[in-house]
Amino acid sequence: MADARAYPDRPFLAVSAAIVRDGKVLIVRRDRPPAKGVYTLPGGLVEAGETLIDAVTREVREETALTIAPVALAGHREVITQDPDGRFERHFVILCFASQFISGTPVANDEIAEILWLDPAELAGLRTTEGLAEIVDSAFEVLKAVT
Repeated sequence: MADARAYPDRPFLAVSAAIVRDGKVLIVRRDRPPAKGVYTLPGGLVEAGETLIDAVTREVREETALTIAPVALAGHREVITQDPDGRFERHFVILCFASQFISGTPVANDEIAEILWLDPAELAGLRTTEGLAEIVDSAFEVLKAVT
């Protein structure tokens, strides 16, 4: 089956959540290409007609079974990759929300190989998406400002 997200004619809008609980952040390890084995935040694509808050809440629930409260935007990242021929293979604009844990026990879906609650300092030893530590730091600052 062809990957509908490969070689797009436009960027895809996505959301993710830096979920904080007791001084730790929830990190997931992806189990599917192209990010297989990479640690990142839970999230995914925004669906047509869906608000950003609804999208991030849904994506987290689908990927981890958790209920969260998105508080504010913690930052954004762009993922743009090219193939060996120089063609744009992927383009995602990802809006990350600082989010508070509400309830649930993390359970991975078929896209996630592992779920961890980590101290932000523990990210340094992991293979993560680019800029993950900075986004997590920003999320902690945002949440500190509102609590």
